[in-house]
Amino acid sequence: MKPIITVAFIALLSSHCFAQNLIKASPERMEERIKALSQFGANPEGGVSRVAYSDADIAGRQYVMGLMKNAGLEVSIDKAGNIIGKRKGKNNNLPAIAFGSHIDSVPGGGNYDGDVGSLGAIECIELMNENNIVTEHPLEVFIFQNEEGGLVGSEAISGILTEEELSLVSSSGKTLRQGMIDIGGDPTRFREAARKKGDFKAFLELHIEQGGFLDREGINIGVVEGIVGIKQWMVTFTGKANHAGTTPMDQRQDAMLAAAKFVVETNRIARSIEGRQVATNGKINALPGAPNVIPGKVEMTLEIRDLDFEKILAVFDKIELAAKTIEKETGVAISYSDLNEDIPAMTDKRIQNLIAASAKNLGLTHKFMPSGAGHDTQDMARIAPTGMIFVPSKDGISHSPKEFTSPQDMANGASVLLQTILKLDKAKF
Repeated sequence: MKPIITVAFIALLSSHCFAQNLIKASPERMEERIKALSQFGANPEGGVSRVAYSDADIAGRQYVMGLMKNAGLEVSIDKAGNIIGKRKGKNNNLPAIAFGSHIDSVPGGGNYDGDVGSLGAIECIELMNENNIVTEHPLEVFIFQNEEGGLVGSEAISGILTEEELSLVSSSGKTLRQGMIDIGGDPTRFREAARKKGDFKAFLELHIEQGGFLDREGINIGVVEGIVGIKQWMVTFTGKANHAGTTPMDQRQDAMLAAAKFVVETNRIARSIEGRQVATNGKINALPGAPNVIPGKVEMTLEIRDLDFEKILAVFDKIELAAKTIEKETGVAISYSDLNEDIPAMTDKRIQNLIAASAKNLGLTHKFMPSGAGHDTQDMARIAPTGMIFVPSKDGISHSPKEFTSPQDMANGASVLLQTILKLDKAKF
């Protein structure tokens, strides 16, 4: 009796063979380089404190530039201090395909945030070299400076960095101005780093997911739909300070009590609405701040994030309405002042589909998802179509020495990045 071969089986076999033939990144090379880069700014907890402009950051940049030069890239530092590696295409009059990330860390950070995308970009260049691939478009690899301190490098590239920001003090203790000098930039000419719309066909970034969805669900690749918008307020609760021992409970105007009720309502409202919005009260200050004094004033932050900015405002409206009830119950006035606002940065749907197709071709599972954290991609979206690829971070941990992404997951991300670059090179948009 002859075996029955179904159409579905043939399709599965064909897909498997196709995945086997695609060029794939080396887990061993990715791991070796992650470990080497992690020596610059290594901390006792097993992570890195490679904050921007520190000696560790400068040494790490030298290491990465060495890798880029060895990969045959034409490496330079722009006037804002970003590292850029260029590779010529068959038609250098075409706009470049750009990709990359950053290598600076938060204080007490981990070994993967930013590093995976930076080393993954270099891995793509080496894979092209090894397989004699020359793209039609020129390529540019970016290692952005000071991502963790406010997306400084990508702000300069997108043309929104201001002269006033150069006086801000970074985590290294240096001003952005001095830091820019120390990494090879020129703060008197930083505006020359700005690029314009049309310079890039697209920008891509590979990054660890700073959350636990991929790891928890056992999914290989996250196709990022966009980077969430963020709006922050300072909420002020004005009651009446009084003696904690002599003022009866029913005669108090306790600003802390009102603030506590506000925190509960913030959590309840954010959870009650369908979607992925998040709301956080992350900082609080009670005045006068004495154990024996009823707080007369409390200042507390409110932050709401979502891909839809109208959703952010709708959540705030519900919180504000609930706060009116708190005012009546406690006799405490509640007021709001704006602190910060970042509008959502959506990635290009065409590029999302190319990333998803690349993952599928490689035999990798994927899901579409938002990024709840900020990335250089959100600034690059101001001047180019963008795409972003996530790989799992163990238990969703980031900004911590416990941050971990397996060598295979890193390689999966770099493989998807490479295939997406090659698809973009041929795409007619």
